[in-house]
Amino acid sequence: MNIWDQIGYVPGIFGVSPIVVRGDKTYHVVTTSMEANTMKKALVVVDYQNDFVTGSLGFPGAVELEDRIVDKILENHRNGCEVIFTLDTHDEHYSETQEGKKLPVPHCIKGTKGWELYGRVAVCCEDTDTKFEKNAFGSLELAEYLAKSKFKTVEFVGLVSNICVISNAVLAKAALPEAEIVVDSSCTASADGEMNRHALEIMKGLQINVV
Repeated sequence: MNIWDQIGYVPGIFGVSPIVVRGDKTYHVVTTSMEANTMKKALVVVDYQNDFVTGSLGFPGAVELEDRIVDKILENHRNGCEVIFTLDTHDEHYSETQEGKKLPVPHCIKGTKGWELYGRVAVCCEDTDTKFEKNAFGSLELAEYLAKSKFKTVEFVGLVSNICVISNAVLAKAALPEAEIVVDSSCTASADGEMNRHALEIMKGLQINVV
């Protein structure tokens, strides 16, 4: 069995949803308890995967984020904050999906190199870090996890700003309306610079703290 294969489901506020994925550096799947989370801050690293950095949907600006994202991860680990990773996850039927028809570029196919975390970010991923696989831009499972948490601050970094970062930041704002939702503009980017600027401005308008 592939180490990323689903091992169970739990009921949630959005219906039946996959269990939270945790893993060591080989991404071995085990279970976790959302109720145990009492940390005040979480860092969410969105889709910093090979295909979005140097692969089929990669671009130079994505590579340049690596050191800054690594610094964020290390800082949050040192400070005892929770670090969460999302992984865009598709299969061989991607081209048949709505996304695949509108973006006909296969990417992040589960089990391929392109699906794995990129570079030093992969190395920094610890066995206590939480991971969510998602087959859409936003993760309802992440939103559910955040809604049940006691986080006062949730910070987002990763790729890409105008698609998956904004999607998950907006979900986080809905899940935790009284928490501070932060997007570090130096740790996110888009292949389209204008779309990146628009995404950051839209998030500011939604009372997301873009720094």
